[in-house]
Amino acid sequence: MGGRWIERWEPEDETFWREKGERIARRNLAFSVLSEHIGFSVWSLWSVMVLFMGPEYGVDPAGKFFLIGTATFVGALIRVPYTFAVARFGGRNWTVLSALLLLLPTGLAFAVMEPGTSYTTLVLVAALTGVGGGNFASSMTNINAFFPLRKKGWALGLNAGGGNIGVPVVQLTGLLVIGTAGALHPRIVLGVYLPLIVVAAVCAALFMDNLAPVRNDTGAAQEAVRSRHTWIMAFLYIGSFGSFIGYSFAFGLVLQTQFGRTPLQAASLTFIGPLLGSLIRPLGGSLADRHGGARITLWTFAAMAAATAVVIYASVTASLPVFLVGFIGLFVLSGLGNGSTYKMIPAIFLAQGHRQGLGGEAAESYGRRLSGAAMGLIGAVGALGGLGINLAFRQSFQTAGTGTAAFVAFLAFYAACMVVTWAVYLRAPVTVPSGVPAATDGAAEPRPRSGYAQV
Repeated sequence: MGGRWIERWEPEDETFWREKGERIARRNLAFSVLSEHIGFSVWSLWSVMVLFMGPEYGVDPAGKFFLIGTATFVGALIRVPYTFAVARFGGRNWTVLSALLLLLPTGLAFAVMEPGTSYTTLVLVAALTGVGGGNFASSMTNINAFFPLRKKGWALGLNAGGGNIGVPVVQLTGLLVIGTAGALHPRIVLGVYLPLIVVAAVCAALFMDNLAPVRNDTGAAQEAVRSRHTWIMAFLYIGSFGSFIGYSFAFGLVLQTQFGRTPLQAASLTFIGPLLGSLIRPLGGSLADRHGGARITLWTFAAMAAATAVVIYASVTASLPVFLVGFIGLFVLSGLGNGSTYKMIPAIFLAQGHRQGLGGEAAESYGRRLSGAAMGLIGAVGALGGLGINLAFRQSFQTAGTGTAAFVAFLAFYAACMVVTWAVYLRAPVTVPSGVPAATDGAAEPRPRSGYAQV
């Protein structure tokens, strides 16, 4: 897969960007979104498959939460090697290969999805769908290299949002199948996705490019691991993306278990939250471009804490309408937070380059290197938040029969995210050091004590 390689890529050069770069970057973004979209659908297959699993499958609610938690866990872990695969093989080449890999878990699920299949087999097949979660990391790393800093919030938000929509789309597909063919035909859902996977791979091969300047840089990876900001942002991303993917996988099962909804009733509601959260993610990135990612992230976590309090009230009073309002609010807010937190990453490492005395292209190159390496680690840890949510639900339902205790834990975590965001990136402005540029993301705000004015 030699592919098409672009030898010169300078997105921060306005002339290059205007005459050539923007057109190429947008084309690669479009087909990256397609591949990542299918990847997210495959990753979240088991949030739909469990709705088809009636009593004849012999799997209780705790076992179903474990199935979707297994897919979440593997998807989180595999994001780390997927991040570095882009520089090793090229963005186009890896997009083709990673898309084709989706045929394996989808085909195996098609083969085993029937009553009588052992639970161990179901767990193993669910684990394989984790490769779809890896597509996000490689796609975001690739698109991060294509766009200039001033466009990254929008581009990364659109790329991730288009991918995230794969979750509600597969859930809508499940709803359509349950509503027309009934809950005994899960293979129809899987049969729809097998040809779509091939289409995504072919489109990537025909229309995407590899960037020669993006090479594996083990020094950047090691530096990203040592940077405290990588792990601070990973913590915050647990709160935003971990919430989105965890709630996306668990929503339908919570409706069935706590509120007694039938598969059709659950499926008719499950897709709404993930859809809204996906659609709003680019807005989160755009708002971060204009007002600063840290500020948008802080207010998002505050609103998520308020929405969680509404959900706790609804859970205690067994009010399904109030529960739906609060839970869908969590989806929307997590989508905003996804966009704003990912915007912060390249801005943080660019600012860190300035703090080390770098300027101009040197600081921009440093920011691209470190943010590209850090994104995979941050995405992996953030996705583990989805596992935590599913395990918390599993434990809560096992011990108390409701999800109330889990929501109380989530409320405490959002409060912690608020404190960390404020303490590290927003408190006590000081004078901007001489020679260091002010915020370039459109935010007219003083440099915080941490020195990250662009965040």
